[in-house]
Amino acid sequence: MCKISNITKEKLGNAVIFIAERCPDTSKTKLLKLLYLMEEKCALIFQTPFLGLDYEVWQAGPVQKDIYIEISDGASGLLNDYIKVVQRGDAQYIEPKKAFCDDEFSDAEISVMEKIVDEFGHYTATQLVKYVHKPGSIWYETAKRENLLEVFDRHESNNSNVVIDFSSQMTECDKSIYQERLNIHQSANLMRVSANV
Repeated sequence: MCKISNITKEKLGNAVIFIAERCPDTSKTKLLKLLYLMEEKCALIFQTPFLGLDYEVWQAGPVQKDIYIEISDGASGLLNDYIKVVQRGDAQYIEPKKAFCDDEFSDAEISVMEKIVDEFGHYTATQLVKYVHKPGSIWYETAKRENLLEVFDRHESNNSNVVIDFSSQMTECDKSIYQERLNIHQSANLMRVSANV
C-alpha cells in the first residue's frame, strides 16, 4: 500500500463508508469507479485533488491499485477499521463497519460525493465501466494515447502502470492550479506520514 497519512486514511475510509451506506450492493468494481469519479469531479470542477491517489489505466477502467489490492485481500489492513468485505459468488462486496464521519471533508467535497452517488450510485459495476470507457473520457483518451485500447480489446493485458492525469483535459491555467494543489497535497501527506499524523 502506498504511504498515506492518518488524515488521508481517515478520509479514504469515510469516503468508502459514504459510498457503501448509500449504494446497496457496492461491489469492489463499483466502489473503485465511484471513488475515481469523485476524484475526477473534484479535479475538473475545483482543480483540487479529492484523495490525491493515483489511478492507473486498466482494462476495466481507471483503478486505484492499492485500494484494489486492499479489498481483494479482504480489507484486513488500511481499511479494516472502516469496512468489511463480503464474498458473494465471484464478487466482493463492501459493507460499512461504522457510520460515516464528515470531519475530514470540506463542504465542496461533500457536495461532490453526494452528486456522484446521486448520479451514479444506482449504476451497476458494468454500467460504470462502460461510462468511464466512453470516447472522450480521461480514461479513454489516456488509453488511446498510450496505445492500450487494442491491447485491452485483444485481452493481451488487463492492466497497465499508466497513471491517469486528471489535468489532461483542463485549460493551461486550470492545469497549473491543479498541479500546484496536487503537489501541496502530496507534500503535506508525506510530511504527515513522517510525523505519524
